[in-house]
Amino acid sequence: MPMSAREMFARMIRCEAEGEGLEGMQAVATVIMNRVHVAYGEYLRLGQGDLRKVLSQMCQFTCYKTSIGGQPNTQNIWSMTPEEIHYQVADWALAGNVHALLGESLWYMNPFRPECPPRFPYNGTGYWHHRVREHCYFNPTSLYAQT
Repeated sequence: MPMSAREMFARMIRCEAEGEGLEGMQAVATVIMNRVHVAYGEYLRLGQGDLRKVLSQMCQFTCYKTSIGGQPNTQNIWSMTPEEIHYQVADWALAGNVHALLGESLWYMNPFRPECPPRFPYNGTGYWHHRVREHCYFNPTSLYAQT
């Protein structure tokens, strides 16, 4: 039986941000919903405002992949069962709530070091905006509109 979009979202939140605490999970959920609601660029063109399409977009979330570089990825949305907190964060975001410091952020990444890179993705479509725990968050540049 296919997963509902809410179930996929809760699993993605757990997989991508469980170790980041409530604030970090809300930040990741905000970015995902920003992609659902963005009015231009790649995420509008490919996601079409559909949460399921945003979550499953190719090459976007490590947790959507069952293998990485030819090796099994055991930390994925199919192998992780969400707990109540993950559903609560998903519902919080689906209700229109956003992390107050993230603005229009469309990307996040863990640089595994204290500094955030000034640009991400590396094609220059995002600029560093804010850090929440271990993740760096990036807002779109004018180049993003051309994607």
